[in-house]
Amino acid sequence: MKKHIVMAFAAALLVGGLNAQAQAQTTTPATTAAAGPLKLGYTNIDYVLSQTPEAKDIQNQLTIQRTQTENELKRMQKELEEKYGAYEKGAAQMSDVIRKDRETELQGLQSRIQEFSQTAQTSLQTKYQQLVNPVVQKIQKAIDAVAKEESYQYVFNLDAGANTIPILLVAPEENNITDSVLKKLGIDPAKAAAAAKAASTGGGAGATATKPAATTPPKK
Repeated sequence: MKKHIVMAFAAALLVGGLNAQAQAQTTTPATTAAAGPLKLGYTNIDYVLSQTPEAKDIQNQLTIQRTQTENELKRMQKELEEKYGAYEKGAAQMSDVIRKDRETELQGLQSRIQEFSQTAQTSLQTKYQQLVNPVVQKIQKAIDAVAKEESYQYVFNLDAGANTIPILLVAPEENNITDSVLKKLGIDPAKAAAAAKAASTGGGAGATATKPAATTPPKK
């Protein structure tokens, strides 16, 4: 999930905790007891996403686009190397006008390579979002349903993203709703864990490209 979404969750939790504390000071013991304790849950959306039926298709489509991009970049770079090699060999015999024309051509080709690389990366990110957003929305609906059925007021995403510290450093396993979310999506948690273990030991591929995805189940 995006960091600002996580921060919003944290802010909501803080506000909720402060409101609960204020209410506790102004309500009778019977009312407070009836309200029950605050129930927090957590899951790992990247892991859940990696176990969905759509994950393999997303990976395949992104791999195809990335491979096409890499091949075109190699072609352009080879063209630049060949033209630069020809320029070096003949530069001494070129007139100033021709030499300047060749240098301008080389600079233009180098600029096109840089621009193509940046555009291709943006295109890959856009493609990823187009493919993954509908699946994430489906996962969110499953999380909403589990939260309602199991009376969770808040559900956190365990993974803050690549190269970041997890949002929850310590959390009881009984508040891990990942298996419930997978079941809600029609996915067998045991098979998902086995598939994730195989992927992490080299027996399979990760779920998605561009954005790193969890390939091992959340800590038990």
